[in-house]
Amino acid sequence: MSAEKSAARRPYLVGVVLAIFFVIALLTNILGPIIPDIIRSFHLSLTAAGFLPFAFFIAYGVASIPAGLLVEWLHEKKVILGGFGLALAGALLFAAVPVYGVAVASLFLIGVGMALLQVAINPLLRVAGGSEHFAFNATLSQLVFGGASFLGPLAYAYLVRRLESGADRSGPLVGILAAMVPAHMAWVSVYWVLAACSAIMIGLLALVHFPKVERQEDEKSGSWQTHVKVFRMPVVLLFFVSTFAYVGAEQGTADWMSQFLATYHHYDPQTAGALAVSWFWGLMTAGCAGGVILLRRFDSRRVLIGGSLVAMAMLTMALFGTKTLSVVAFPLVGLGASAMWPVVISLGLNSVSEHHGTVSGILCTGIAGGAVVPLAIGYLSDHFGLRAGVMLLYLAFGWVLSIGFWAHPLVNNETVSSRAKAAES
Repeated sequence: MSAEKSAARRPYLVGVVLAIFFVIALLTNILGPIIPDIIRSFHLSLTAAGFLPFAFFIAYGVASIPAGLLVEWLHEKKVILGGFGLALAGALLFAAVPVYGVAVASLFLIGVGMALLQVAINPLLRVAGGSEHFAFNATLSQLVFGGASFLGPLAYAYLVRRLESGADRSGPLVGILAAMVPAHMAWVSVYWVLAACSAIMIGLLALVHFPKVERQEDEKSGSWQTHVKVFRMPVVLLFFVSTFAYVGAEQGTADWMSQFLATYHHYDPQTAGALAVSWFWGLMTAGCAGGVILLRRFDSRRVLIGGSLVAMAMLTMALFGTKTLSVVAFPLVGLGASAMWPVVISLGLNSVSEHHGTVSGILCTGIAGGAVVPLAIGYLSDHFGLRAGVMLLYLAFGWVLSIGFWAHPLVNNETVSSRAKAAES
């Protein structure tokens, strides 16, 4: 009996992988709502604030390809434990020594840890649930990821409200955190919680038996020579820029919307700002379900064009609309962006005929866009104002829009009409 079939009889493994996705989302997407508090606590320029997501996502980007090679050498369990170990170290460092320089270093550690986790868990999910259920479980994992991204800002808002001076500090969790965080820096409590989550995952995973994962050809990373060869292909370079632009647009929106709402419309970043970020991720998750329906009806390039236009229209309303319109429009950018990542990745992989594992690693390295674009927004904002800085997102979303016109995949997504034509022929 194969390892995959044996693992399929243990559905708790799927639950473990979904729990990993949940914690990854918390660690990855909690920074956005906290940035206004960090700016205030450390008296940062917007450029300096931009270095925080830069440290996280540059680590995420540059570590993705080495992480794939490491998984093939050490296998999944050791790499996953190492990833959570780095996340634990980074979160503890951030929480215990809340100064700006340490914050940058700790976010880099967490970013490397998240890269290790992301690379290791997708093949594990396939084996844990069985190949025949992989599509369903992968979709479920994205819903869990989105759900955690939605809940993270709400948890931050709850903790900060309870811990701020004069707030109700009753309850064991809040009481413990109140004794651990500096006065007027209640946001630090979030990283104590994330450290606890990482420690719990290490303890849980140490007890779990992992099945042997036989990687399929399109899951293998390939050698460094193969990476260099593939990266020189123009179509791969174009799609690398595309993933760079998409992640930059996504993170640039999430990281700066709360600060924008506070700067121009005087919304409290700990309440209305956090709620806006939460709904950004929530609508992005909900939009994935609508994206699935649209992709059954329309060519993926048309879906990408439509989503890009919606995102850019909502961004315009957020930047130039009234106070009420802005706080509603920013989260709606997430609805327009909801189908972009899977469409861009699928178009990229379907545009080459070989080395799909290597191409996938290169495309995921484009996650470094989440480092560069928020930093660039901060730099431009210091010189020209935050509104002008956030307008850089038009360039990122505009590139994603352009993909719908120049992409020519070798295989198109199946739609209802294409399936009907195939049946008639």
